[in-house]
Amino acid sequence: MTATDTQPKASAPTHIAYQVREGSKDKSYWTRIGAAWAHKDGKGFSIQLDCVPLDGRINLRDASENQ
Repeated sequence: MTATDTQPKASAPTHIAYQVREGSKDKSYWTRIGAAWAHKDGKGFSIQLDCVPLDGRINLRDASENQ
């Protein structure tokens, strides 16, 4: 595997990264914080985060779900 096999491509990401924080009364707050591209071999991801959350969790969702 070469370094270019794991680098994000110019193509659209396969997944979107969100920070998820729990709110009051069963409400969650989702904030988009980055994107991910699946590796060609299907065994991993390259992740680009625009920020790193200090609380909550990171959730990766299929990019197609956002359209």
